[in-house]
Amino acid sequence: MNTAATGVGLRAWLLRPQVLDRVEQIGIVILWGPFAWRMLQSTNPYAMAVMLSEFAVLIFTLLRRPTTAISVNLGDWLLACTATLAPLMLIPAEDSFPSLAGLGLFLLIVGNVWQCAAKLVLRRSFGIAPANRGIKVSGPYRYMRHPMYAGYLFVHLGALIVMFSWHNLLIYLIGWTAQIRRLLAEERLLSQDPAYSAYMGEVRWRLLPGIF
Repeated sequence: MNTAATGVGLRAWLLRPQVLDRVEQIGIVILWGPFAWRMLQSTNPYAMAVMLSEFAVLIFTLLRRPTTAISVNLGDWLLACTATLAPLMLIPAEDSFPSLAGLGLFLLIVGNVWQCAAKLVLRRSFGIAPANRGIKVSGPYRYMRHPMYAGYLFVHLGALIVMFSWHNLLIYLIGWTAQIRRLLAEERLLSQDPAYSAYMGEVRWRLLPGIF
């Protein structure tokens, strides 16, 4: 039996888009469970609002449309996994800044509404690793190329205000370092589609209009 050939065959099978899709779905279910348990056990009154954002990620990942145009680059996958994993490592903390709780709650609400609006446009085209599941240009996508990530940003800022700790600050810094690089990796893949290239010319801003 040719061990080398078997190894190459196994690697080719693992890198099939259909297999990678299932890996994403299984991974997000495993990671989301402990996160949800910590939020449900928390005495922080804003924990459920924080959990809502990651619940949307879970649901849309399980319902999304399969694709044959998904990145099989290990670096892209590590970025996607880090950006997705980091927020799930949040540890509930007491409200350290009660005077800013209103701002934190506002950011949580706005962020959840905005990212859910983007997900409703994507519907079953939602995914985690860079992939082309169809080009969407309506709804929030008329104003920025990655409104879902903008929603995450507002949610994470709000969560940090109502659940501040140095641990939570660190995981969000790690997560957003990966998130920005993930966003750029997605655009490298999507820009191979002429429709997305045209869209990039029409919608200038990636995440925050006037800034980035």
